[in-house]
Amino acid sequence: MSRPLVQIRSLSGESNVVPLPAVFCAPIRIDIVQHVHRDMAKNKRQAYSVNVNAGKENAALSWGTGRAVSRIPRVTGSGTHRAGQGAFGNMCRGGRMFAPTKTWRRWHRKISKGQRR
Repeated sequence: MSRPLVQIRSLSGESNVVPLPAVFCAPIRIDIVQHVHRDMAKNKRQAYSVNVNAGKENAALSWGTGRAVSRIPRVTGSGTHRAGQGAFGNMCRGGRMFAPTKTWRRWHRKISKGQRR
C-alpha cells in the first residue's frame, strides 16, 4: 500500500509533493495512550498523610490474659466512658489506621519523551 502524498511549501512559496512518512500511517496504540494519560495525571497530585501520632495519644496498656477480653491495650482510668476501651489498634475506635499514609509515597511518574509524543 502506497503512502499518501503531502504538499510541502517552502518560505519562498515553492511547493513540493512528497510521500507522508511511514510513522504517520502507523495505527495508534490505545494501550500506550491510556498508560501515558494515567501517568501524566499522577503528576498533578499533592502528597498527603495522617499525623504520625494519630491514634497513639492515649495512655493505654493491655490487661493481659485471664479477663475474658482481647489483649488489645486499653485506656486507663475510671469515671469516663473512655476508660477500659481498646486503644492503639487499627480495629479500635479512635485507634491508628493500618499502615498510616506517608508523604514519601511515589506520587509522580516519569514518562519517556517517546511515549509522550
